[in-house]
Amino acid sequence: MEIGTRKYLSIIKIIVVFVLLIIINRTNAQNTLSSAQTQFRGVYPPTIQDDSLGFIPIFDGKSLAGWDGDPAFWRVENGEIIGQSTVDNPVKINNFLIWKGDVVKDFELKVDFRINGVNSGIQYRSEEMPEVGKWILRGYQADIDFNNSYSGNIHDERTVREWQGGSALVLSKRGEVTRVVNDSEITLFKSVAKIGDPILLKGIFNINGWNTVHIIARGNIIIQIVNGQLMSILLDDDKKNFTAEGLIGFQMHVGQPFKVQYKNILYKEL
Repeated sequence: MEIGTRKYLSIIKIIVVFVLLIIINRTNAQNTLSSAQTQFRGVYPPTIQDDSLGFIPIFDGKSLAGWDGDPAFWRVENGEIIGQSTVDNPVKINNFLIWKGDVVKDFELKVDFRINGVNSGIQYRSEEMPEVGKWILRGYQADIDFNNSYSGNIHDERTVREWQGGSALVLSKRGEVTRVVNDSEITLFKSVAKIGDPILLKGIFNINGWNTVHIIARGNIIIQIVNGQLMSILLDDDKKNFTAEGLIGFQMHVGQPFKVQYKNILYKEL
C-alpha cells in the first residue's frame, strides 16, 4: 500500500507541475500579445478635427475695404460679399472682385459660398490683365457653378496652356490627382491617382445652400477641398506656365442673371 501511495502522489505532483507550466506559458503569451497590441496601437495616434488656428479674416464683414471690383456688381449685405447681375445689368465679360491685401504665394484659404445660378469661382495666384480690361484676372481658379458640373475642378482662367485639342481650361478634374507637364510647347495631363467618382462627389455640394471651399497651395502642389471632402489635386510641373504667386479674387461670370454670396473668408500664409 505504501509503495502504491507514493506512486500515486508522484503522479499527482507531475500533473500539478504540468498544469502550472501550462498556466505560466499561457499568461506569458497573453502578456506578450497585450504588449504587442499596445505597441501596435501606438502606430495610430489619435486625430482631432482641424481648425482655423493661424488664419486671419480678410473681409471685415462690413465693407469692401481692401477689395477692388466693379461696384455695379459687388456689394456687402448682412456680413456677406454679394455679386449680382440682372437682366438690366448683365455681365459682358468675366470680371473679378480682387483682394488687394497681399500677393499670395504658399497659403491656405477657407471661404463659405452660395450661388443661385450660372457660374463663379475663386481665383488665386492670379495676375491682372489691364490690356483686356479692368478687374480681369488670369490664373488658377476653384471653379463653382450652380449645376455642379464643374465645381471642384481646378480651372485655369484665361489659360495660355495649349494641348492637342485646343486650350486647356481644366487643369485637374473633380475626383482626380493630375500632373501637368509641358513638352515642346504642348501641355500634357497625366492621371496620377483617383480620389473618387466625380458623379458621387457632386453630391457633396449643397445646391442653393452654403458650402465651404478650402484651398491649399504649397509650391507646385494645389489641393481643393469642399465641405471636408478632398475634390482635386494638381501637381503643376509645367515649368513654362506654373505660377508661384499672385492675387485672390471672386468671379462674376457672363450668362443669365445670378447671385453669388461669400462670407467667412479666412487666409493663412504658409
